[in-house]
Amino acid sequence: MTQDTALSILKTGANVCITGEPGSGKSYLIGQYIGYLREHGIEPAITASTGIAATHIGGMTIHSWSGLGIRDALTDYDLDFLTQKEKLVERARKTHVLIIDEISMLDAHTLGMIDTILRALRRNPAPFGGMQVIFVGDFFQLPPIARGGRASRFAFEAPSWSAAGLLTCYLSEQHRQEDPVFLDMLLSIRKGEVTKNLHKHLKARNIVPDNVDVMPQLFSHNADVDHINKGELSKIPGNARIFDMHTKGSKALADSLKRGCLSPETLFLKEGARVMFTKNDFENGFFNGTLGVVTGFAEDDGLPEVRIGTGETIKVFPMEWAVEEGGKTLAKIIQVPLRLAWAITIHKSQGMSLDAALMDLSATFEYGQGYVALSRVRSLAGLYLRGYNEKSLQVHPRILEHDAAFHDSSDQAREVFTAMSTPDLQDMHHNFIRACGGTIEKGTAKISKKKIPTHEATRELLMQKLTPREIAKTRGVTVGTVIEHLEKLLRKGLIDIEADCAHFKPSGARFEKICEAFEQIRSYSDTLQLAPARSMLGESYDFEELRLARLFLERG
Repeated sequence: MTQDTALSILKTGANVCITGEPGSGKSYLIGQYIGYLREHGIEPAITASTGIAATHIGGMTIHSWSGLGIRDALTDYDLDFLTQKEKLVERARKTHVLIIDEISMLDAHTLGMIDTILRALRRNPAPFGGMQVIFVGDFFQLPPIARGGRASRFAFEAPSWSAAGLLTCYLSEQHRQEDPVFLDMLLSIRKGEVTKNLHKHLKARNIVPDNVDVMPQLFSHNADVDHINKGELSKIPGNARIFDMHTKGSKALADSLKRGCLSPETLFLKEGARVMFTKNDFENGFFNGTLGVVTGFAEDDGLPEVRIGTGETIKVFPMEWAVEEGGKTLAKIIQVPLRLAWAITIHKSQGMSLDAALMDLSATFEYGQGYVALSRVRSLAGLYLRGYNEKSLQVHPRILEHDAAFHDSSDQAREVFTAMSTPDLQDMHHNFIRACGGTIEKGTAKISKKKIPTHEATRELLMQKLTPREIAKTRGVTVGTVIEHLEKLLRKGLIDIEADCAHFKPSGARFEKICEAFEQIRSYSDTLQLAPARSMLGESYDFEELRLARLFLERG
């Protein structure tokens, strides 16, 4: 099924399972649907089965969102306790669309408990309390881990799954691997057909390249990864620059974000260090998995500068990982979106796209682990192996049995919906928007669809008197990126700081203190450097706030 067809099905409000091979665009499709809902005034609940996955999508774990927490079982007392929590009840009753990412790692028993909780919170006996549920993931990847001594079962084996009447959208387009030989190899593993030809290709890649220092190594255990990264960094002479993570909002949610974030709480970097970007920022030319080398540190604020494979050097600003609900940020962490990349675990590589990688699959111990690792690279030429075992080529037998049913369900859904007329589909889309309390007309603060430079798109929204944070949310970029665009527009003389930016000019005691710090810097420097200002003001002032203030002071 194509992404366009799947998106049209999602818009009808049907309960849907989005699945497909790595690189088939599952995350992109969900991003499109989230954007569509928000355009029409509907805020979905964005959750995931694990902390790492939740961090990638800017949501929270389904355990936290639903109130389930670490419970292995639900009693009547538990349900009564949860239904007395006003905020939890309000959150559930206001939600019309629930998204759960990495559904393959959610145990059937846990999914059943979530269903029971939502029915109770919403006082609605329908599956999941009557909200639209969207499950996203590839069951051929890492399987669920059951707690409480139970045998693990996949989410699709839960009675709640059947009761929800989910349609399957099995995405067929491939956006990561373009090598037909490699695609056939991965497909063979998905079919459980470990052929002589597959072994032949893998053994041919059982080599360690001469340029091993310029690509990440994937291991199944954390100890191997930590040992290599620390050892390689220590070989580079000089002291490391230290970048500490900052947190805001709920401590419990911030701690959850920390656990899921691929960037460490304390990041040590040196010039020459191999690094990997841990967040997507397509506007600035990188994504989660982009590799590079630290070429130095900026003079004004000490931030790292990284040369990526295209030859471009990117100054890396701190970025946010946040938990949002109803348009409000409940917690966030702020860190430079980098990690040392001589080595990484297979588990943490899930979701990444790599041009090349050296893998040691000889110690894989779980179904799907080898498949996850192999499917990270874009082509056979980018795959290098230290070794592999038979387990690394095995997928779970229950998935092999059920995959045909997923394909059949997807084909049936495609036939039904592609046969529908455009007006009928549009009526279904509009009816669902109305049922969720949304508006049919999209918001007015949207970017023009014609292709224009990214900073010009920011300028269009600025002229509508949107603030940097509103522009960032509308465009799906960070506030730091918007500020960078404003700096560029000012340098080119395309905006006037007083006439065009007065609606978000900072004020108050904090701004006055920033002004005083920059005035001291101005007395001995031609440029208003950020790092010295932050040293004077303290860590409660982040670089984003200082950069925003500097926009007005450099031309004050």
